[in-house]
Amino acid sequence: MFSTTWRTSPREFDVRHDVNVAIPVSDGVMIDADIVRPAGDGRHPVILSVHAYAKADQFAPIKPVGMNVERGHMEAGDCNFFARRGYVHVIANVRGTGRSGGTFGNLDARSIQDIAEVIEWLARQPWSSGRVGMFGISYFSIVQQRVATLAPPSLKAIFAPYGWTDSYRDRYYRGGILSHTFMKSWLPTLDNPRLEEGAGDADAQAARAKAKEALLRDEEIQAVPYLVAALKAPDEGANRVLLDVLLQPLDGAYYRERSVDYGTRPGVPAYLGACWGIYGLHLPGAFRSWENWDGPRRLTIGPPLYFDRPFHQCQYEALRWFDYWLKDVDNGLLDEPPVRVFLDGSGEWREGHEWPLPQTRWTPFYLHEDGLLLEREHWPDEGHTSFEDSRFGRGHLDFRTPRAVETTEICGPIALDLHASTTDVELLLFASLWLVDTDGRERLLTRGWLRGSQRKLDAQRSRPWQPVHVHDERQPLEPGEVYLFNIEIRPYGLELRPGQALKLRLACSDTEAPENFLHVMGAGSLVRQSAARITVHHNAHCPSALWLPVIKGNRLGFFHSGGLLPSPQSNA
Repeated sequence: MFSTTWRTSPREFDVRHDVNVAIPVSDGVMIDADIVRPAGDGRHPVILSVHAYAKADQFAPIKPVGMNVERGHMEAGDCNFFARRGYVHVIANVRGTGRSGGTFGNLDARSIQDIAEVIEWLARQPWSSGRVGMFGISYFSIVQQRVATLAPPSLKAIFAPYGWTDSYRDRYYRGGILSHTFMKSWLPTLDNPRLEEGAGDADAQAARAKAKEALLRDEEIQAVPYLVAALKAPDEGANRVLLDVLLQPLDGAYYRERSVDYGTRPGVPAYLGACWGIYGLHLPGAFRSWENWDGPRRLTIGPPLYFDRPFHQCQYEALRWFDYWLKDVDNGLLDEPPVRVFLDGSGEWREGHEWPLPQTRWTPFYLHEDGLLLEREHWPDEGHTSFEDSRFGRGHLDFRTPRAVETTEICGPIALDLHASTTDVELLLFASLWLVDTDGRERLLTRGWLRGSQRKLDAQRSRPWQPVHVHDERQPLEPGEVYLFNIEIRPYGLELRPGQALKLRLACSDTEAPENFLHVMGAGSLVRQSAARITVHHNAHCPSALWLPVIKGNRLGFFHSGGLLPSPQSNA
């Protein structure tokens, strides 16, 4: 790849592949890796990719296909591509998986320390220039951002799009509601995981057994056969990982250990990003890292498509990134705007230097009677709207805007201030945003979640456009009492064209059939089993509103008439 002012490293080397190389770490465990490097003598920068999957699958000589369950773990990129251009590409298994020694800690601190030590080992090898970068998406990205907080001296850059950074909020308990379906498909992809036998003294073991029995009596858990089976056989396969998550429904030390510690103010140059479609897993981590990263950074948010598998789309982008940081190539990289976001529906990108984009105007769209979603505030004597939810039928409410008259661009974080009550002592809220096309077809864009008993906000971290909840306790609801629920709806970027509309759906479940694989990752949550009547209050005293980030258009707003003028005869 080249332009009139810069070019990436050319393809000029033959390749050699060293298989099953044992790399020692400080506690005596050996980390297994394959090393693909330029043939012949010479020292080259190293790119490290670390995962928990079948290592051989990362080298599968197969044509790319769309993201699917069978190939979802093929996320290391094309090793030959980098080696032909003067880089050593190393693919290694975390401890306790594949041929690596030790026990699997599900991204615990020891696993991340291993990677920092592997980086320094690689920097000392005779074929290494001493500079190391990291590369890969999803699991490969998650470990990169964690390792960067340790600042190993030889780590000079990471290329880490598509990685969650908060294990509680992004991965396991969205809005405090357990996300279980993705775990069911993900755990079997781990390669030969060896887990530590039950830890703790007799009292700890007894407490754990008691907590497990309580989970088996939980009606929300009982409704998911996969979870019940795992609880009854916690020592089979990777079920112990699932048990650890089920036993800890609130945020705490387990999840903090497995999240990015931004308090270290990571300074390693980082390429961050995701796509709009993966709102249920990786998207929030990209924005969280952009906000909290101290070192040079770039942010790219693409169209709602996950990358093909095997993964190849970012090779040239990553090559230019590594040329700059690992080879000192002056390619103008830092002269360009660091933020690039794709606007769904436009086929175009928007660039800037900040996120959220500085031109953003958060505009309230109020929930009204008759399912109307409009900028106009509530008129006198408005009241409320109700629906029912139970295992016999999952109701919902829809609030829809009129059809747009202007082309309007919406891009950024979305927040919902929802005044609601329930006849139950708990309320699981699912708020989803849909695009309604000119022909009436509807498409799910993004979603937010909140367990009502975990509604308490983190006052220090919350912003008007992005509520953050502490998730450190459950405060049961009083049936019939009206509460304000501040719900984060995951960000989105969209060009809304004339004739199109937006729809907000409120429900207590995400049981609708998914349209594609990405929507599977944004669904599959626990649901209540007790019947309840849920009431959404929308009036002057309870002004429920959806806050949309408008970056262009909407100067005159939406017209309740749809922008259509009545005929003269209609006024006769």
